[in-house]
Amino acid sequence: MIDNQRHLFQLDPNTIYLNGAYMSPQLKSVEDVGIRHLKRKSEPYKITPDHFFSGKEELRKVFAQLISAEDSQRIAIIPSVSFGIATALHNIKFEKGDEVVVLEEQFPSNYYSWKQLETENKIKLRTIVAPTINSERGKQWNKDVLSAINSHTKVVAIPHIHWADGTIFDLIAIRKKCDDVGAYLIIDGTQSVGALPFSVAQIKPDALICGGYKWLMGPYGLGVAYYGEKFDNGLPLDNNWMNHEKSEDFKNLVNYNPNFKPKAVRFDVGQSSNFILVPMLTEGISQILEWGPANIQEYCGAITNEAINRLSSKGYFVESDQQRAKHLFGVYLPKNKDIDALKDRLSEKNIVVSYRGDAVRISPHLYNTKVEIEKLVSCFI
Repeated sequence: MIDNQRHLFQLDPNTIYLNGAYMSPQLKSVEDVGIRHLKRKSEPYKITPDHFFSGKEELRKVFAQLISAEDSQRIAIIPSVSFGIATALHNIKFEKGDEVVVLEEQFPSNYYSWKQLETENKIKLRTIVAPTINSERGKQWNKDVLSAINSHTKVVAIPHIHWADGTIFDLIAIRKKCDDVGAYLIIDGTQSVGALPFSVAQIKPDALICGGYKWLMGPYGLGVAYYGEKFDNGLPLDNNWMNHEKSEDFKNLVNYNPNFKPKAVRFDVGQSSNFILVPMLTEGISQILEWGPANIQEYCGAITNEAINRLSSKGYFVESDQQRAKHLFGVYLPKNKDIDALKDRLSEKNIVVSYRGDAVRISPHLYNTKVEIEKLVSCFI
C-alpha cells in the first residue's frame, strides 16, 4: 500500500483536514508551478505563439491518460462544470416528451440547466430520490435509476458518486440501459475522477465533466471534459479564435476560418491557454497518475474501515462498503443525536469536514492518517 503523502502538501499540522471534497489542499509542486508561471508574464516577449497551444495539449494528454481515453483530442478545457454541462445540453436536440434523469440532491451545476429546460416545457425532469436509510440503500438507488430509464429518456445526467455521501452508481449497467433506449449518458466526475478509477473505455460516457480543484489537485477556475463521438460536430458555447482551424498561424488570423477544430477541442473556453492555471492542473493530474487512483482508494479504505464499523455500532449510518467510495462518505446521525453538539466537538479539535443535506461528509486523502480518523470518531458520542 502507498505510504502517507502529507509531506507533499502545505498543511497546518494542528488541523485535521478531512474535506478534500470541498477543495483539495495544494500540493507543494502545484504551488511551485503556479508561482513560476505567474512570473512568466513579467517577460511577455518570452511567451511565444507555441505556448498558447503546447501547455493545453499536455493537459489533454495527462487527463486522457487518467481516464483511459485513447484520443486526447476528445478532451476540452473548461472553466467550470456548469460550462461543460451547458456545452453538452447545447448540442442535444430535444423534443417534446423527452425525459432527463437526475438524482435527488445532486450538485446544482448538473441540475439547473436541465431544470431550465423543464421550465421551458422542453423536457420532463425525472429525479430519482434516495431510498430510506437501510443496508440495501445503495443497491436500491441504483435499481431505481435503471428502472427510470425508458423509451422517453433522452439523457441520464448523474455523478459517478453522490457528492453528499459517496454512494457509487453502476455506470456500466446504466450505460447499457442508455444504449438500449438510445439515451445520452453525461457524467459529473468532479467528486470521483482522480481519487476513484474511471475508464472511458469501459464506461463509454457521452460526456464526462470534471472540475479541477478537488480530486484532480488543481487550482480553482479550471476544469476538463471528455466528449464522445455524438458531439464531434457540435457547436461550442464560446466561439473564440483558438477553437477554429489553423489558429496556430498568428500571421493569418486576419483571414477568418469558419471551420472548428475537430472533436472536443472545439469546445475549449476562450483563453484556455491560461498560462498559470493550465500547468498547475497538469502538475496535479501528473501527481495523481504517479500515485494511482486505485492506490488512493486502498489507502483511504485502510485508514477508515475500522472507524466506520465503530460508527455503525453506535447507531450512525454509513453506506455499505461495496456501495460507496472510500475517499468520500456521509455519516447520518440517529434521531437522538444533536448535530450542533457534534459540530462543536469537531471544531474544538480542529477537525474540518462538510455538512451536505443530512450527511456529515468526510473526505480523506493520502495526507490523512488513521490516528486522525480515530480523533474524528471520538467526536461521535
